[in-house]
Amino acid sequence: METVIAITLPIFLVVGLGFAVTRAGLFSAPDMRIFGRFVITIALPALLFNALSKRDVAEVFDPAFMGLYALASLLVMAVGYVWFHRIQGLPMERAGICIMGSACSNSGYMAFPILLLAYPDLAPKVLAMSLMVENLLMIPVALTLIAMGRSGAGMGVMIWDIARNLIRRPLILAMIAGLAWSVLKLPIPEAMDRGLTMISTAAVALALFVVGGSLAGIALRGNMALAGQIGFGKLVLHPALGVAVLAMAAALGGPVLGADLQACFVIACAVPMLGVYPIFAQEVGLEGLASLAMLGATAMSFFSLSLVLVLLM
Repeated sequence: METVIAITLPIFLVVGLGFAVTRAGLFSAPDMRIFGRFVITIALPALLFNALSKRDVAEVFDPAFMGLYALASLLVMAVGYVWFHRIQGLPMERAGICIMGSACSNSGYMAFPILLLAYPDLAPKVLAMSLMVENLLMIPVALTLIAMGRSGAGMGVMIWDIARNLIRRPLILAMIAGLAWSVLKLPIPEAMDRGLTMISTAAVALALFVVGGSLAGIALRGNMALAGQIGFGKLVLHPALGVAVLAMAAALGGPVLGADLQACFVIACAVPMLGVYPIFAQEVGLEGLASLAMLGATAMSFFSLSLVLVLLM
């Protein structure tokens, strides 16, 4: 238990610091957006490029991990579609926002800091694989579901817009550049390597600080029952289905991950929803619901993630 507290407590202390100083007025919500933009466009891409460019591609990407992670996340989406759209009868764009919150993890801001403390050797590899699945599969599928509920947009135009926006993301560009560097076995100049390392070190602490600061400005408005269902889907259903997928793969003689990689897999499923979730929800006027769900899930994740780590370690 002491080991678990040593992992989770520092992470949530930094989140709490971001929340406290923003609530106290030392920083503002616009400041958090600037810090967040630095993390997502500079610090995390530098970290990813640094991690990928120095390893063989075969060493970085594990098809079994990526396939099982995609399967677990898609199963959450399927359950979410039945629950939110079919059973509760929510319009597709509203149901799509609920599904996105239940199935898309916050790998960069939450999973990576935890993995860096618990499994430092695997953390960059798991971050790269998780972001690949989320950015190239999960987020596009969720955005497609949301767009299906909006009238007036052709499917072809919609898919093209989603693909164009994704390929321009710094994280995706950093992955492509890092993989290309690795395949071509290009050397990294010492000055460039040191600069990337310096920038990368800012990613973890600042990402957690931004999570807390962003939560400080959230007003407790919206459908709390629905927000609670989204949080349950993310913190309970996603890791539970992740464990079920691992067990099913083993029982059917499918790909089996090593013990440490299995633990990383479950942690990647168990973290709260992606940090830009309210921004996606804002496009359909549901940012209040998304923000409320993210606030609740992040607060409860201290307990749920601690439990997950106790069971894993």
